[in-house]
Amino acid sequence: WGVAKPKERARFLRRIADGIRKNLEDLAALESKNVGKPIGDSRWEVNAGAELFDYYAGAILIHGGEMPPVSAPGIDLTFRQPIGVVTCIVPWNFPFLMTCAKVAPAIAAGNATLLKPASYTPLSALGLASVAQEAELPAGVLQVLVGPGGTVGNAMVEHPLVGKISFTGETTTGTEIMKKAAEKIGRISLELGGKSPNIVTQDADVAKAASSSPMSVFANTGQDCCARSRAFVHQSVLDDFVNGFIEATKNLKIGDPLDDQTEVGPMISKNQRQISLDYIALGKEEGASLAYGGTIPSDPSMVDGNYLIPAVLVDVKNTMRVAQEEIFGPVLCVIPYKDEATMIREVNDCRYGLSGSIWSENLSRAIRIAKAVESGNLSVNCNSSVFNEAPFGGFKQSGIGRERGLYALEAFTEVKNVFLSIDSQFQS
Repeated sequence: WGVAKPKERARFLRRIADGIRKNLEDLAALESKNVGKPIGDSRWEVNAGAELFDYYAGAILIHGGEMPPVSAPGIDLTFRQPIGVVTCIVPWNFPFLMTCAKVAPAIAAGNATLLKPASYTPLSALGLASVAQEAELPAGVLQVLVGPGGTVGNAMVEHPLVGKISFTGETTTGTEIMKKAAEKIGRISLELGGKSPNIVTQDADVAKAASSSPMSVFANTGQDCCARSRAFVHQSVLDDFVNGFIEATKNLKIGDPLDDQTEVGPMISKNQRQISLDYIALGKEEGASLAYGGTIPSDPSMVDGNYLIPAVLVDVKNTMRVAQEEIFGPVLCVIPYKDEATMIREVNDCRYGLSGSIWSENLSRAIRIAKAVESGNLSVNCNSSVFNEAPFGGFKQSGIGRERGLYALEAFTEVKNVFLSIDSQFQS
């Protein structure tokens, strides 16, 4: 597989993309039943997974080396070669999409890929493996190993023949993987936690920001490392934003993930829901006020599920634990600010730096803030900042390395340099 021509590997990637689309409804239903996410979101994510395989089928055809000019009589060439065997470990919150985001560039680059899905959500990874098998991907190119991280994950990370580990998950686990990789000088890329800001300036379109922002933090029931869970709102527009945000949140449909109308489904487990409830209680103890939600729905159809009405905490200070620690649930912390410099200091006073949004009709202000914020991915006047063609990854404790775009192919390849002398007298 590693020495197959790029166009040959691309052919298999396109087959997999076609197979994903052919099985879209089955894969989406599998995802929703396994994770609890709304079926509409699952359909979108499965289709996005197919697009990733299409993208890397094309990208591998243009991804190559360079001919840097050197100060010697000859030609210098750089090559990109597969690492060999790589391990991809994916989380439970976006299992199918994250799987595709890692597997597509890994196999496109020519690597044999070991895939470990989260223990909660192995089904979509196995679904992708079935699609790959139907596409007649050569045996051994993609292998799925299911089981607990403490045994299966550790074995994959520690194995001497695994040349690269690509991990997405919580920061504590990422730290342990980093330590284990260091013992064998293993290559790693880590996409970890986040506590992303949603910055609403005094010249923002407040109505648009308020109506759009709920899905930036409550989509996937807040179980998203990119969730904009800290809203920094200028004092002059604070009331309008909070009132509009709460009104938009009230209109979100919570319910059965297989209902096409559902926008917010259940959480992955009762334990994960309890963590959110505990943080809401902690926030109130710290001095924040619960302006909306934060309770278990009384609807009989939701009593037995892991449902939670999205919570809005106001009067939050950036030093509070609820504003500093990743909750990984549907909880928004609203932090008012008066001046830009103070706001930027508080935004950056956080161990994470993954994502964020800036709402401003003043382009100069938006760009100035974007440059100052210590985050790997920012969007202006919208929620999304993740695209197949663009790099994705974080600053600080949000991770190391970049995924997506051509950056992912670089992450799954080694660079080799070869100098061809054209002067028989040159011996340096």
